[in-house]
This record gives sequence, C-alpha cells and structure tokens, in this order.
Amino acid sequence: MNSHDVDYRIFGHDIQVLEIELDPGESVIAEAGTMVYMEEAIAWDTRMGDGSEPDQGFFGKLLQAGSRLITGESLFMTHFTHGGSYGKAKVGFSAPYPGTIMPLDLRTLPQGLIVQKDGFLAAARGTKLAIHFNQRLGSGFFGGEGFILQKLTGDGKAFIHAGGTVIERQLNNEVLRVDTGCVVAFEPGIDFSVARAGNLKSMIFGGEGLLLATLRGTGRVWLQSMPVKKLIQALMPNGGNAQKESGSVLGGLGRIFDE
Repeated sequence: MNSHDVDYRIFGHDIQVLEIELDPGESVIAEAGTMVYMEEAIAWDTRMGDGSEPDQGFFGKLLQAGSRLITGESLFMTHFTHGGSYGKAKVGFSAPYPGTIMPLDLRTLPQGLIVQKDGFLAAARGTKLAIHFNQRLGSGFFGGEGFILQKLTGDGKAFIHAGGTVIERQLNNEVLRVDTGCVVAFEPGIDFSVARAGNLKSMIFGGEGLLLATLRGTGRVWLQSMPVKKLIQALMPNGGNAQKESGSVLGGLGRIFDE
C-alpha cells in the first residue's frame, strides 16, 4: 500500500478548514460534500470506493460502497487529483459542524485506527476505509454509538473531524469510562464495551444517560467534548434545559428523590 504523500495546512479555530496541497498526479479522497474550494488544476470525480485497490472489480467496489451505507455515509466518495503537469495545486475541505480537524500519519499506526462512523473527513489516496463491527453486540443495541465503526489503514496522512475540543489519552492497561458519543477514535488494541451508568437512580435521573462506554487496554484514545447530538440539543428551542436533562428518562421528576 503506497499512499500519496500530500502536504497540508489547517486554518481556523472553531470551524476549521483543511487545505491539501497536491503535486502533479497526486490525489486525495474525501467525503462527498466537504469540499470548500479547489484551484484550476484540480480535477475531481465521484466514485464508488476509496481507490486503495485500483485493480478491484466492479463487484468489489459495489461491496465496499454498500458497507459505507451501513455506517450512514454516502455511497460515493470524491477523488481530487492534480491534473496538471507542473507546479502545485490546492483543495480545501471543511467539516459539517464546529470542531477540530485531527491530522494523523497512518505510518505511526501500523494496525490502523478505529474511527466513529461520521469522523472521517479526507485522506491521501491509497488509504483504505473499511467497515468495523464492534464484537460486543450490546454496544450497538444499547450504547447508541460504537457498534458500526470505520477502520482506516495505510501509510499516508488521514484527517478526521471531532466536535468541540479533542483530548488524546494514552491508556496503559487502564480503564476509561466516557459518554458513548464522546469517543472519536481509538487504536485496535483498545477494547470497547458499554456498561451501566451507576445505580438505578443515577441511570434514570442523573442526566448522563443510561450507559457509558468503557475503553480498556493499552493504546491511544481520542475523545471529543461536543458530539453532534449534543450540539443539536443545544441549538433546539429550550436547548439548554433539554441538554441538561437529556440523559434523564423522567427529566425534572428525578428531584422528588431529593425532597
């Protein structure tokens, strides 16, 4: 696997823009609808598949594209290529909601990276995107997030998007419990599962949801402070109150236990 060696810059703070600079013949793949601008020498094409296996037949591409539909992503990906014969050309991308763009060098992640289903933004051509099912079915039926994920592998640069601020944690045979929606990515050596959030009263009235994600093992974990579901809640009418009690089954009725 030989990914194209692209250069990049990231602009902005809360709503960032990723600018990728391509040499002649170099390509980058991206989620459909994320392109902001491109220079004249850039040619683009919408295709099924990520282009990591150029000799792959139509059926293989269709199978790969179909797996993307399961994760909730578009059937197609957009490929941007410097079609000129000299100089450099730039193409810019942005994420669909405020947050942080994380650049990753997949050469430092030989086993790849597990990413939440809507976290992928762009990558050098040659990067392989595959569906990743969590082995623990409870993560899908009860956790809300984490059952169907994406796995990125390759030897080039990839860019993922997270809501709000990103926190990177290194676990050394440790356990970390977080809100299920706050998990952005983790290394394959990390075991992901879902556990009950405290006692019955905490689960029903605590405002933190019924269950928490449990990350266990050795490896890096990336967390986001503002998952898109919380952003949507905050923007809704009465968003502040809705967010405060979003995890509570009966909302403010929980206060009767404190009287």
